[in-house]
Amino acid sequence: MTVEIILVDYNNATHTQHLLDMLDMYAQDPMGGGEPLPAETRTTLAKNLSQFSGAFSLLAMQDEQPVGFANCLPSFSTFTSKPLVNIHDIAVSPKARGLGVAQQLLEKIASIAKERGCPKVTLEVLSGNEPAKRAYEKFGFNGYQLSEETGQALFWELKL
Repeated sequence: MTVEIILVDYNNATHTQHLLDMLDMYAQDPMGGGEPLPAETRTTLAKNLSQFSGAFSLLAMQDEQPVGFANCLPSFSTFTSKPLVNIHDIAVSPKARGLGVAQQLLEKIASIAKERGCPKVTLEVLSGNEPAKRAYEKFGFNGYQLSEETGQALFWELKL
């Protein structure tokens, strides 16, 4: 399977349509919340991402059709005083799972992060999403922990 990883041009209607379709596929998956993407998000996402400095999105394309995507946002490490890349969304279509698409997306993300001088790439994963956890571990990700005594980092949220 030949897959091309492309950087999304938020001003390209075809790119943004593919990105929205893939994000909607992910949103409707149980690991993405099981709900369709809100209409407002479909209308505003490309414009808002294009205005969010440092944000980038990737599409994994096979035969001119999207089979995977990633949305990445900038962050900052105060301990290293360097920028970080956070993988906010990443998913592969069911028909392409198990074929190495996630590894190709992760490789491109790592390459971009290195070009930006980032010391690390971060992401969140649901504890029950075993396929994703295996893909991330295969690439070299692991849980964040300073020491046994302090335990692993947890991702929390406050909905407003």
